[in-house]
Amino acid sequence: MMAITQPTSLPFDNPPEPVVSLNEIALDEALDALDPLRHLRTDSDASDFARADEDTVAIVPLQPRSILGETIRLTFPVDFPLVSISLKVDASHGCGGIAWPAGEVLSNYIAFRGIGYLQGKNIVELGSGTGLVGLVAGALGGTVWITDQAFVPYCLSPLFKWINNPSSPLLDIMQQNVTLNNLQSCVSVREFNWGETPPSDIPPPELILAADCVYFEPAFPLLVQTLSEMAVSGSTEILFCYKKRRKADKRFFTMLKKKFSWAEVEDDPNRGIYKSRSHFASNSYKAAMRLVK
Repeated sequence: MMAITQPTSLPFDNPPEPVVSLNEIALDEALDALDPLRHLRTDSDASDFARADEDTVAIVPLQPRSILGETIRLTFPVDFPLVSISLKVDASHGCGGIAWPAGEVLSNYIAFRGIGYLQGKNIVELGSGTGLVGLVAGALGGTVWITDQAFVPYCLSPLFKWINNPSSPLLDIMQQNVTLNNLQSCVSVREFNWGETPPSDIPPPELILAADCVYFEPAFPLLVQTLSEMAVSGSTEILFCYKKRRKADKRFFTMLKKKFSWAEVEDDPNRGIYKSRSHFASNSYKAAMRLVK
């Protein structure tokens, strides 16, 4: 979120009352075009307000102000790189088009576990966005389906009014990222809306990956339903990573505990770091959790 201040008033004898001018509206539209997610951020000027009410914290992680059609390169694990992924990111179509830190946390963990952990497994990533976690899993030997909805929630204003974005940008970005990393033989892109029947060509997964899927409250029951229907008791492992943001998170876990139990992954060597870094202080990323049906 960017604070836009009124220009210094001219020394009129009788200054007019401030009104929203067409120029201000045009400025807002221009800024939105440059940085479509700016209303979801908090900046230093808003930090005290954000701390006072945890429901007002930034939904979008700190990244460059404008992310439009860029390509970044990420390596995992950070300490001894095993996998390197080129990732196209584009914020112009909504939140899913950027690299979320929870995806990096989960990617780092599965890379830490190594090739032997994923080799030959059928793996599904839910809410893939750019496809980062699934791409890492594919590079480590898994047979992976990266999935997301064709119509993504898109925030219109600081009032957090959401609509459906009338295109399928995330599926396009995911496909480009699969090709960019030469993973077409092991990573497939599929449309999958939570709460609906999974695509028929996706077999029962041995591993489900979900990173930063807890942010849009109306989707909470659909995500729980999808996890429950896809998981085969006793044979499907679920790795789940999220950022603690709002009181609403508790509602999700209240729903989740009716179907699953869970425990924080104990063998992640960086689990303490995620809680101690200053930029995670008020809204810490949780180390990966393992869900059991």
